[in-house]
Amino acid sequence: MELSRKALKRKPGSIEDVTIFDVADEAAVSYSTVSRVINNQKYVSPATRERVLCAIAQLGYVSNIPARHLATGSAGVIGLLVDHISGSYMGEIIRGIDAALEAHAYNLMLYTTHQRKTKEAAYVTKLTRNFADGLLLILPRNQNAYLETLHRRGFPHVLIDYQGYDQLVPSVITTNRKGAYDATSYLIAVGHRRIGFITGAMEFVCAQERLAGYQAALQDSAIDFDPDLVCKGNFLQSQGYTCTQQLLNLPVPPTAVFASNDVMAFGVMEAARVHGLHLPTDLSIIGFDDLPQAMHVHPALSTVRQPLEEMGRCAVDLLFTYIANPRAEVQRIELCTELILRESCQAPDRTGPGKEYSSGNSLL
Repeated sequence: MELSRKALKRKPGSIEDVTIFDVADEAAVSYSTVSRVINNQKYVSPATRERVLCAIAQLGYVSNIPARHLATGSAGVIGLLVDHISGSYMGEIIRGIDAALEAHAYNLMLYTTHQRKTKEAAYVTKLTRNFADGLLLILPRNQNAYLETLHRRGFPHVLIDYQGYDQLVPSVITTNRKGAYDATSYLIAVGHRRIGFITGAMEFVCAQERLAGYQAALQDSAIDFDPDLVCKGNFLQSQGYTCTQQLLNLPVPPTAVFASNDVMAFGVMEAARVHGLHLPTDLSIIGFDDLPQAMHVHPALSTVRQPLEEMGRCAVDLLFTYIANPRAEVQRIELCTELILRESCQAPDRTGPGKEYSSGNSLL
């Protein structure tokens, strides 16, 4: 004889004890209706969906993801592992991921490593044990600890802003080197010869690529590379400020500063003003990313645009290719950067400090 719903349910003693049947009773619907709401399926009226969601919130129901994965073959969840969650760079990529997952009726499970390599491998292990159907990683730090295992198991995964060329892995990247080359070439074209450069955290290949683009543009314009004009940054605003102080205190300071991301460029602006400089008359500044804030600072920041939201959406689409076919051909998708010119750059002031110098061998 089939058991009734009342006989099947357990008496709640804690949040973990709340079942789908308790939610159904609370909302006065069938447990199949609750299941459809949890899985974002159709054929549920807005009023009923709202009633079920209220019941879930009131009872503190938490879906048993591993059990669902075993029962249906799908967790309905995509895991996302990030280095940190501060700043608009990460937020813009996650915005694109979230929008794409909503179109697929999937939920997002977010973990942050707080820049700790050991956490990265541990979270990858957890998320791939029936907690998620696929895995996205933004700016991975410790990928060598798990990439081979993910590939061998055929577990769907895509890396975002990973440019390790030593092995072909499913990834979505941008033309970092070309973007930096274009920005530096523009500064040279308007007359700058002493161009300060603030690197990102050099453990990331994207930071290495941007430095390489800067150096290549100098070389192609027959300008000697001056290591004193390069300051090691970490993608944080405070380091942009500190590096700019160091660059402006050189015997012959730069007339322009190229920061490896917009956040550090904001720090450059702050330090320049503290130093008594007028922007962009005394110092031209260019960033990288084109965050929403870039057009609202004063002067509006010239920068290299990365299609951050598109990176997130593209990574989700690629991930679902591997969910449908874990052995599909490995793809590395490269999206184009674009130089965005605003008000923070102009030709150098020939009457200011360092007017008679260049980083080449001739006078300006």
